[in-house]
Amino acid sequence: MPDTVELYDTTLRDGTQGEGVSFSVDEKIKLVRRMDDFGMSFIEGGWPGSNPKDIAFFQKVQGERLKHATVTAFGSTRRAGIAAQNDPNLNELVNAKVRVATIFGKSWDFQVTAALRIELDENLAMIRDSVTWLRQQGLEVIYDAEHFFDGVKANADYALKTVAAAAEAGARTLVLCDTNGGTLPHEISEITRQVVENFKTPVGIHCHNDSGVGVANSLAAVQAGAVHVQGTLNGYGERTGNANLVPIIPNLQLKMGRSVVSDEQLGSLASLSLYVSELANLPPDDRQPFVGRTAFAHKGGIHVSAIQRDRRTYEHIDPAAVGNHQRVLVSELSGQSNIRTRLEELEIPLDKNAPETRRILARIKTAENEGYTYEAADASLELLIRDELGQTERLFELDGFRVIIEKRGHHAPVLTEATVRVRVGEDEMLMAADGDGPVNALDTALRKALSNFFPSLAEMALTDYKVRVIDAEHATAAKVRVLVESRDESGEWSTVGVSANLVEASWQALADSIDYKLMKRDKQ
Repeated sequence: MPDTVELYDTTLRDGTQGEGVSFSVDEKIKLVRRMDDFGMSFIEGGWPGSNPKDIAFFQKVQGERLKHATVTAFGSTRRAGIAAQNDPNLNELVNAKVRVATIFGKSWDFQVTAALRIELDENLAMIRDSVTWLRQQGLEVIYDAEHFFDGVKANADYALKTVAAAAEAGARTLVLCDTNGGTLPHEISEITRQVVENFKTPVGIHCHNDSGVGVANSLAAVQAGAVHVQGTLNGYGERTGNANLVPIIPNLQLKMGRSVVSDEQLGSLASLSLYVSELANLPPDDRQPFVGRTAFAHKGGIHVSAIQRDRRTYEHIDPAAVGNHQRVLVSELSGQSNIRTRLEELEIPLDKNAPETRRILARIKTAENEGYTYEAADASLELLIRDELGQTERLFELDGFRVIIEKRGHHAPVLTEATVRVRVGEDEMLMAADGDGPVNALDTALRKALSNFFPSLAEMALTDYKVRVIDAEHATAAKVRVLVESRDESGEWSTVGVSANLVEASWQALADSIDYKLMKRDKQ
């Protein structure tokens, strides 16, 4: 069985068919460069016969000098009733000036008669003619056998004839597609093995995730002899998405012994996944296997105690192998091991059996019982720890705030004004500010009040604001938890506030955010 597997990325084509996923031409070029650096074998750039953006992409990508990847153009077999050389779609593939073209054709007899409404023999001729003509134009051809597994289950003899037509015409790879995503791993394995045993042409796999087993199906196909795997980064794609290359790649390399990329390239997998999310303007999946923020996060005290002795007790790989890292969460489930780990991360020396550790843990558990959470509020947690250890200094004190929200008339805009009274040492400041809402008004007024004393506050910005109802049974009187994310030129941090009053909870999180920024300033 071959030790190497070709990686074929279709994020730029199949991935953009997913809801909410879109890339500009320039973004596609950036992704090509990044995937080339990662070591991708093939990058499917789009369908040049379908839209002007993809035509522009193929024109622009010709100027790129790639080290590893081959850019491919995607299209279909010729239309029924015309010669391959006269088919506009096939001519666009040639005009794209790529070395490799990927075309799909029908494998399921039902699709041929119901969707294309043509004779079964004509479909075979379309496949054969299209591959032959593209080969005559100097292109290598990857053949995607659409609906192949459904086709085999419905009419195995005909489905195999379709891939035979592509193989006989000179296709470099026969890619078996689970287009509707309804096939299970044991079926994928059995059918793929049959094709591998009956054809000399290399076999590939292209799975969709409609049954939630796109990754498992892809790995099953490789185990059965496939040497080419298609998918998308982060699993983007139509409906529930394509097979996700992000977990497929380390599973192939680290678990199945298949050579895919170099160890150094594999170590950039987490950053590649995040980069794609950022360009797609979609939030990264924190729980994504291997690369997600929580993939190697530990919360239970027994687990943390164990991984401190040996990470293998609760981690299936070294996180660094994929560019991730271990995280120890602190919560009401924590033990003293969690606290000691966090203290080490903060470079706070404290004896293993120091009573302060138990006091910090007790304070956290009390706070979380009241609705606070520190898993996503790293800055508030550090402030709590340093406060318990007597390492914080209150640089400003709130004497009070007032928020006025006014609306005059049904169609009138809502007006919001906040006034804060704060003290810095012996100085007292009263400041008012308008805002787009109570939180924005409070934030603006507080910054104006403190700016003369702490000019570094101009460097920070609020980047996200989240509200969650804690005890929904109390309806509009429910307690809420507010998470605020802030950023300056040196990094990001998160803070938390809890109250039955939304403005008070927001104030707590805002005040913590500013306290943390000022503490950072003093430490630098």
